[in-house]
Amino acid sequence: MLPYLDVPLQHSHPDVLRRMKRPASGERNLERIEAWRRACPQLVLRSTFIAGFPGETDEEFEHLLQFLRDAQIDRAGCFAYSPVAGAAANDLSGALPAAEREQRRAQVMAVAEAVSAQRLRRRTGSTLQVLVDHAPALGRKGAVGRSYADAPEIDGSVRLLPPAKASTRMQAGEFVRARVTATQGHDLIAEPI
Repeated sequence: MLPYLDVPLQHSHPDVLRRMKRPASGERNLERIEAWRRACPQLVLRSTFIAGFPGETDEEFEHLLQFLRDAQIDRAGCFAYSPVAGAAANDLSGALPAAEREQRRAQVMAVAEAVSAQRLRRRTGSTLQVLVDHAPALGRKGAVGRSYADAPEIDGSVRLLPPAKASTRMQAGEFVRARVTATQGHDLIAEPI
């Protein structure tokens, strides 16, 4: 199996999780993540969060931001809460204005992106198996692929540099071994080896 978990945590604060009618043991999620990483150090975690849920206080929101920093989620997404026809959450008090919900979503994404970039930089110097997705000219000019840590069309990618040997070819659908030399945004830059 791949050491990649997509766990829909949605929030970190126990009171918000209760209002969402999610498992009330959310306060133990940090402990769970730490245990998973001890058991599998190469684990990559993806999750999705909701900002601005009805009644979310400033303190509860700050709790979420700190959780993201502490949990070191590799890949995170966030949605601003929006009412859905027939949802029980529509009847909760404390609805936040749309602009504030969106501002909170942007703050979550800023923290999540900083954590993700930091975690990607730690991979510099490591060797990966990369599935080639796109390789013009059989990869002689470079290619684009993904590692086990990159869900297609969701996460970043691995940009493969042109191979050092002219005889090395990279073809879409094949695996290559590559050494990570740098990061750029959500992507890794790697040399085929």
